[in-house]
Amino acid sequence: MSQYVRLERIEDVLSVVLDRPNKKNALNRDMYCALTEALAAAQQDQSIRVVVFSGEGADFTAGNDLGDFLNFSESPETFPALTFVRALALFSKPIVAAVTGAAIGIGTSMLFHCDLIFASSETVFSMPFINLGLVPEAGVSLLAPSRLGMARAAQALLLGEAFSAHQALEMGLVNAVTSIEDVKIMAMEASLKLAAKDPFALNAARRLMRGEPEKLLAQIDKEAELFVLALQRPSTQARLAAFLGGKGSLLR
Repeated sequence: MSQYVRLERIEDVLSVVLDRPNKKNALNRDMYCALTEALAAAQQDQSIRVVVFSGEGADFTAGNDLGDFLNFSESPETFPALTFVRALALFSKPIVAAVTGAAIGIGTSMLFHCDLIFASSETVFSMPFINLGLVPEAGVSLLAPSRLGMARAAQALLLGEAFSAHQALEMGLVNAVTSIEDVKIMAMEASLKLAAKDPFALNAARRLMRGEPEKLLAQIDKEAELFVLALQRPSTQARLAAFLGGKGSLLR
């Protein structure tokens, strides 16, 4: 497990906290491995009925540690970020998220795999893949049009525009917007309510609502193929280098 992922058991709920606040909880390889292991353990443990994600400090996550991306094209099929999003797509129990501050890249796209999402009022969501010369990830190219509608998905994915917590509520991405002091409390209260439901009925209803995961997994793999091609382009390498050199912003 990573030192930057903290797990806590609260009754029948597994709390998974991204704990790298000095880097805005940006996800590195070790964190992705730890998150995948946590989901696998929660899947096997029948006493865990719900998983809730949150971030330590002011932010949910600033997304991928971009330095890791430079190694993605070497072995995409075993890259920890891709393994994690596949695990999200296959996870059969409810997932809740408490989102604060920055929710960038995977910080937004992973939310499309969550069942209930609660955001603090100052949260900023962004999927700026195209601004870096990259393509969407985590199946969001399929999930965003379905959930938000094609027009709003195009704004988020093709224009790469950030949006606020209240816009996310209007779009139907989040369930409620509250204060930063209350968002984790609200998410845990909802998680405990879910955990109190009959597990067979709850998980079956979730599966019926989502459908079988094969189409989503195929989309995730197709995104990964195109992601590798995009990373190999000199223009993408230049954009990444400029960002890593402090010349860019992912919230534009």
